[in-house]
Amino acid sequence: MMKVVRQLNAQDRPALERFLESHADSSMFLRSNLARAGFADSGEVYQACYAASLHDQALTAVVAHYWNGMLTFQAPQNLAAVTWLAVAASGRKVTGLSGPLDQVEAAREVLGLEGVDCGLDHGETLYGLDLADLRVPDVLASGSVICRRPRASELDILANWRSAYAVEALGARDSSDVRRESRIQIERNHREARHWIVERGGQIVAYSAFNAGTAERVQIGGVWTPAGLRGRGYARAAVAGSLLAARDEGVDRAVLFAENPAAKRAYEALGFSRIGHYGLIMLAEAQDVGGRRRGPASLSPGVAARRPDGLPATAPACAGR
Repeated sequence: MMKVVRQLNAQDRPALERFLESHADSSMFLRSNLARAGFADSGEVYQACYAASLHDQALTAVVAHYWNGMLTFQAPQNLAAVTWLAVAASGRKVTGLSGPLDQVEAAREVLGLEGVDCGLDHGETLYGLDLADLRVPDVLASGSVICRRPRASELDILANWRSAYAVEALGARDSSDVRRESRIQIERNHREARHWIVERGGQIVAYSAFNAGTAERVQIGGVWTPAGLRGRGYARAAVAGSLLAARDEGVDRAVLFAENPAAKRAYEALGFSRIGHYGLIMLAEAQDVGGRRRGPASLSPGVAARRPDGLPATAPACAGR
């Protein structure tokens, strides 16, 4: 049969879930956001336009263009065609790329973004851990610190920490916009009960969160210890404590990606092992990539681009911007 590249809709959900499950560890943003928002796309948090490649009705690739401009990939085949359809269908600018490292690097070239300034441009190690094998650090096991969910009265502190994290770890420029977005992120994490703090002697000393999750798997992100408190095992305790809580709720596996050598050592001490490579690019400014398209070769030979209704995918069809 001819391969088809088209947008996905709600009827495609079972096929998409099966495909992402076969790449579960490197598809956590896709899996988590799909579970939260489905195929709605009015520009709300977690929503996206989804484009995919299908062969004999089986998915072989998917790219999501999210409400915030991020392009996220699980596209081992037909990456160029699926990427261009996702961008065209969403009508959004591109703010960044994430997914398996080789796919992120290929997509940057496809989109003509090689020379664009980036706040963050990392090839990171992807780690995985079956929670039955979690090694709890002594500082937590001994009771020297406790790990718990934050209180509402502590969100001001955590918002400041998130701003510092955005600048140091994500390459953001300190600004009122970054501080506002950091506060929004912390409040969202709090509403969704997916962040934890470590406390020692009444003082908050570390933070960890899940930036994606499903019923059986979570992805760790946003781990932070203020500079003056580093090197004491507090971040390890925050991660371990969050995973113990998740394990109690039925989660059996965790993944994360890291580039910093000290962070890698900390995660490996908890039992995480290297399972692959992950790419994360945050552009310094959002880019309208439509004018960068490099001709019709973006669609592979034998691939027909179609919307779910069967019409040619030549114009934006998603509402979100």
